[in-house]
Amino acid sequence: MSLKWSDSREIGEALFDKFPDLDPKTVRFTDMHQWICDLDDFDDAPEKSNEKVLEAILLVWLDEFE
Repeated sequence: MSLKWSDSREIGEALFDKFPDLDPKTVRFTDMHQWICDLDDFDDAPEKSNEKVLEAILLVWLDEFE
């Protein structure tokens, strides 16, 4: 399965799986963007993201973390 920027739920869950002890509230968007692009299943253009997309992913990750 390949992940696209629109797959915020799946990406947020993947970030939680990869960084289970990292508090998402402490993460910078620039770092998160890179980590998403580095996910094995991620297959989308890096420049297609924006703050709204990253916020949606972060909210999912935060939900999983809590």
